[in-house]
Amino acid sequence: MNELLYLKDEQIKEFVQKIFIAYRESFSDTKNILNKHSIGLAHHKVILLLSMYNGITISELLKKLKITKQSLNRVINDLEKNKCIFFERDKKDTRLKHIYLTETGKKLFDEIFSIQKKRIHKALLNSSSKEVLHFNNVISRIINEKI
Repeated sequence: MNELLYLKDEQIKEFVQKIFIAYRESFSDTKNILNKHSIGLAHHKVILLLSMYNGITISELLKKLKITKQSLNRVINDLEKNKCIFFERDKKDTRLKHIYLTETGKKLFDEIFSIQKKRIHKALLNSSSKEVLHFNNVISRIINEKI
């Protein structure tokens, strides 16, 4: 562990590059499925978040995606047209709309996830328990670290 105390910029740069490439590869695996449904990576990100946060509001979704409402509108319209999502007004505050995946949207998510799962599962199987635990701890810290 002492070698981590002396991380050089070049080592951190290499780590950033690997995170990017891992992200790119795991999301590019799904390209054929997305193309089949005439949707793209932006749609995939929304579907992923809706699978994680069932009934999320538009404003919460915008915060999680870190994009503008204008950017999200096209994606939402496409997903609604493809019958992947539906909206429900909040019972207490009717100005709020909650977004849900339809059965079609859930099936699409499952189809996308099954492709991504193959790469991740294979990598995890080829890793020791210790490596998996350490990786999970490190990636969680990267996600939650405040700058």
